[in-house]
Amino acid sequence: MSVKIYHNPRCSKSRQTLQLIQEQGIEPEIIEYLKTPPSAQELDDILKKLDMEPRELMRRQESEYKANSLDDTSLDRQALIKGMVNNPILIERPIVITNGKAAIGRPPEAVLAIL
Repeated sequence: MSVKIYHNPRCSKSRQTLQLIQEQGIEPEIIEYLKTPPSAQELDDILKKLDMEPRELMRRQESEYKANSLDDTSLDRQALIKGMVNNPILIERPIVITNGKAAIGRPPEAVLAIL
């Protein structure tokens, strides 16, 4: 089973989710998305797997959200995705992907449904 986690080691929920996956005997591919952000296409694919719109995956309380005018309701899907690619801090974390499915580890136990 191939498992990926978009991980931020400074985030407690991300660390807890990684630990939970490892406790299942799975060693996931760890992608530190702040250092290696997903491409626009990858992010679009992740959103489709999560069945979410871009704004639903955004951390809207981050200063970059307003600083980059991403609160503009006229922005389309591609503009919002580009905003997350350019400012990966805005991507909610952690995201776990396996078997064509994705889940956000908030709470960490939410990822068990796809493992």
